[in-house]
Amino acid sequence: MMERSKVIIMGAGGRDFHNFNLYYRDNERYEVVAFTATQIPGIENRVYPAELAGSLYPRGIPICSENELESLIREHKIDEVVFAYSDVSHEYVMHKASQVLALGADFKLLGPAHTQLKSRRPVISVCASRTGSGKSQTSRAVVQALKAMGQRVVVIRHPMPYGNLYRQQIQRFADFDDLDEHETTIEEREEYEPHLEQGAIVYAGVDYAAILAQAEEEADILIWDGGNNDLPFYVPDLHIVVVDPHRPGHELRYYPGEANVRMANIVIINKVDTADYEAIRQVRENVESINPSAIILEAASPLQVDNPDEIRGKRVLVVEDGPTLTHGEMSFGAGIVAARRYRAAEIIDPRPFAVGSIAQTFAHYPQIEQVLPAMGYGKAQIDELATTINRSRPDVVIAATPIDLTRLISVEPPIVRVRYALQVIGKPTLEDVLRAELQRLNLTV
Repeated sequence: MMERSKVIIMGAGGRDFHNFNLYYRDNERYEVVAFTATQIPGIENRVYPAELAGSLYPRGIPICSENELESLIREHKIDEVVFAYSDVSHEYVMHKASQVLALGADFKLLGPAHTQLKSRRPVISVCASRTGSGKSQTSRAVVQALKAMGQRVVVIRHPMPYGNLYRQQIQRFADFDDLDEHETTIEEREEYEPHLEQGAIVYAGVDYAAILAQAEEEADILIWDGGNNDLPFYVPDLHIVVVDPHRPGHELRYYPGEANVRMANIVIINKVDTADYEAIRQVRENVESINPSAIILEAASPLQVDNPDEIRGKRVLVVEDGPTLTHGEMSFGAGIVAARRYRAAEIIDPRPFAVGSIAQTFAHYPQIEQVLPAMGYGKAQIDELATTINRSRPDVVIAATPIDLTRLISVEPPIVRVRYALQVIGKPTLEDVLRAELQRLNLTV
């Protein structure tokens, strides 16, 4: 009997499980000894359940902290380490590779040929070069445009299975009650709520082959709504990638965002209304240098502010989307733009008031200064977020996270919501491009 190669899959609770399901599950050439986990707090010290792991793993597979990587390689004499998470610099990836190679193991990246499923429905994927570029509002704009053309559209979101993996195998969200039933985190709600508000059905979970089979039954077109800057799990018929001129050069320096840009049919340079002209020019030139055949659109993400008069002259605390600020490495977002535009008297520094895991987040991501990331990966952290807000004692909270925070927390100061939507500038419009694509796919428009 052939000796199986021993494998560790490095992940962050999403791509790692997908790679296992498609390439390693039921593959008798390999023994996956462990997953490691990073980026997301509290997702280690779990087990990938036997019910999902297949016949080769009757006891499931342990999920360990990435801090244990070296000891795991030594203890189990690992042959191969697979890197399976996203939104990290090329330098970061090679540091991890060097760490693994120095211990004698192979370092591996799985590509689309081994990790993408083919759907019997057309798939439009929306991905990005970095977290926080604007793929969420782009996905929503694509859904709205296709529904206006009479298409049945279902959204399949990149995984965020941070709880009970067996129960999260297939998740279907059709209304806000489903968010509660699945005990979703703030990060999950940030992606699902806006789609639900515009009447779209959203799928997510762990087993994306099973998810695909179910979603295909109620859709004419599937929208892959990407997470971080990861590659799509399904073969796209149209691949849209959003890039961010607030971080010029990142479209060439981050994994796997550069691969997304190289694969794109359409590249959208977002936030041109708030970025410097020179940065926009640089991003355009970088995109053209590695993907000269891509259609390049420019877009804005104009703010929609509830009760802007409540901001003027007030001491404000700004709450922004969490992942954009953490591994997305942004130091501000739409909330800061709104605070400045509507002349807040003071933007409060939340760091002196942070408690528990919120304080730990600031320590781990020192670029975050004037804003409070909307961290909420469990009830305890959501409570710590509310405590931090109350301790800051602002006149007003500016909430630029895509969700309605009042559904989850009760705080003393009033909350003013900031929303944003994609607005493509000039011709062709997003609708023009989508209509041409539907015609190419022989779908009625």
